Amino acid sequence: MKVLMGIGNELRGDDAIGIYIANNFKKDGWRVIIAGQVPEDFTGEIKRIKPELLILVDAALMGLHPGEFRIVPKHIIPNVAFSTHGMPLSFFINYIGENAQKIILIGIEPKSMEFGDGLSPEVKKAGDKVIEILKNEEFEKIKILKK
Repeated sequence: MKVLMGIGNELRGDDAIGIYIANNFKKDGWRVIIAGQVPEDFTGEIKRIKPELLILVDAALMGLHPGEFRIVPKHIIPNVAFSTHGMPLSFFINYIGENAQKIILIGIEPKSMEFGDGLSPEVKKAGDKVIEILKNEEFEKIKILKK
């Protein structure tokens, strides 16, 4: 089984993109988890499922144009700002690492993360592209962040 985990805060504009993607993705053989701001609350579920692939999607300040998205390699995660989590994503990934055969973190550059803003058009469009890539399992179409 494969797992998609949407991370973010629906009240903070583009920070909701991971949740948007999780809410709009459906494919046989996949389990979707809407983790919100606390992906660490789902470690038990990940350990129980032991997915062959775990995809994490979140807004990420990477210094790109709004709506651009990248796979964020594990060694670069500490250099990228993921703003709304109780536990840094690097700790979370290390903690669950042995329970998933492969983990991919997809970061999407936000335009605004102000309270009360909805998704910006650029970020929503990127979210729709990511959904299609996930449905087609064409992960190679996503550039890898280099820093």
